[in-house]
Amino acid sequence: MSKKLGITSKKSENFSDWYTQIIQKAELAEYTDVSGCIVFRPLAYEIWEKISSLVDKKFKNLGIKNSYFPLFIPEKLLSKEKKHVQGFVPEVAWVTHAGSTKLQERLAIRPTSETIMYETYSKWIKSWRDLPLKLNQWNNVVRWEFKHPVPFLRTREFLWNEGHTVFATEKEANEERDDIIDIYKNVVESNMALYGLIGEKSEKEKFAGAEYTVSIEYLLPNGKAIQGPDFHHDGQNFAKAFNISFLDKNEKKQYTYQNTFAITTRMIGVMIAVHSDDKGLILPPNIAPNELIIIPIFTKENKEKILKKAKEIKKKLNKYNSVLDEREDYSVGWKFNESELKGYPIRIEFGPKDLTKKQVVVVRRDTNEKKNVKITSLDKSIAKTLEDIQNNLFEKAKDLVEKNMVEVKDLQNLKKQIKNKKIVLAPYCNDPKCEEIIKYKTGGAKTLNRPLKQTVKGNCVNCNKKAKYLFYFGKSY
Repeated sequence: MSKKLGITSKKSENFSDWYTQIIQKAELAEYTDVSGCIVFRPLAYEIWEKISSLVDKKFKNLGIKNSYFPLFIPEKLLSKEKKHVQGFVPEVAWVTHAGSTKLQERLAIRPTSETIMYETYSKWIKSWRDLPLKLNQWNNVVRWEFKHPVPFLRTREFLWNEGHTVFATEKEANEERDDIIDIYKNVVESNMALYGLIGEKSEKEKFAGAEYTVSIEYLLPNGKAIQGPDFHHDGQNFAKAFNISFLDKNEKKQYTYQNTFAITTRMIGVMIAVHSDDKGLILPPNIAPNELIIIPIFTKENKEKILKKAKEIKKKLNKYNSVLDEREDYSVGWKFNESELKGYPIRIEFGPKDLTKKQVVVVRRDTNEKKNVKITSLDKSIAKTLEDIQNNLFEKAKDLVEKNMVEVKDLQNLKKQIKNKKIVLAPYCNDPKCEEIIKYKTGGAKTLNRPLKQTVKGNCVNCNKKAKYLFYFGKSY
């Protein structure tokens, strides 16, 4: 292991280098020879397994079942829905050869699965009795459109869920929106301790082929916003393109209404960026694979006694997936630093004095606060401390957003606050052309989303026409 264990850049001074060091030195990810495609190391993958398990359980409670569709999509299918294909063609990676033989038809490597799934849906759905159809996939996708990949936050290959549900009526389809967004919000807030802004995307920023998109947007400490989980109501756009139709109870042909929704491995990067500090990774207890690490302090003379008691303590705390670091080829100080770097929510220090006093030293990763705790009351104290850490991290994440969000009514203030790295709430006419002008005038700010409930007054910050909505604006990944 490298002797350069610690983080050498400061989060507040060089966010990009700090973030890169965190993901490598905390052993979350590794770069590969394929630009934008990373290795998910065990720690990161365990976090993703927790996220996916939590979401998956809630999906199943809604009657959504898992399935798997092919990675390769024939070009003729990808081209069926015009708005969709126009939105994704710049991102598509194509397979053109099998060995040295040129394929008769190009195959797209899945950027998203609507087209390959809906060709099949049209075969399965014939009657109102076949609805609703609620399927989900846990898989990988490839999107190649951007120049500067950032591990987790913006990668060419990433992992996600993609839900694809089908309903007989528009009302049923729209009613699913709040159920799905609530699942994502609950998992991210309660487990990853992240606070986001829920709202509807603009016409320009909505999912290609959707009637509307609802997203959860997050703010990173460098002042950039980033899109998190989302829900898309597709109306009958794909149903008409792929002839997904059914005979209703009156034997009349009807087209279905559809939704799609997703959460991705991007959320791991958001969590790392928001919570971590200059010492390394900070993981919320509810998402950490191991909630605490026990580091015994011993010499050759007292090793047997200390380790015996440390193992008893570990057994007592096994429900927290506790780790006992009894390695002898690293100094205690080095182990302390490594535990901070890797983000264990709690570190328990246990040495000869603690053995005599029948106590341990409990160190919180989020605040670095230390306290002595009697071994007899350790379980209760650990449970309370983990809860406090979880709550503290969420409140700090919420505070980050709320302290960096301002409301303006004119373009001059919008430009000023964007320059100050703020998320700005401003009146907007909802014209995509106007959004392009705002993006140009602010040096890259775009609409994030608009609050679902709002009262709008005044005129658009750019064109001065009557505003339709209040929108959040910001620079984003």
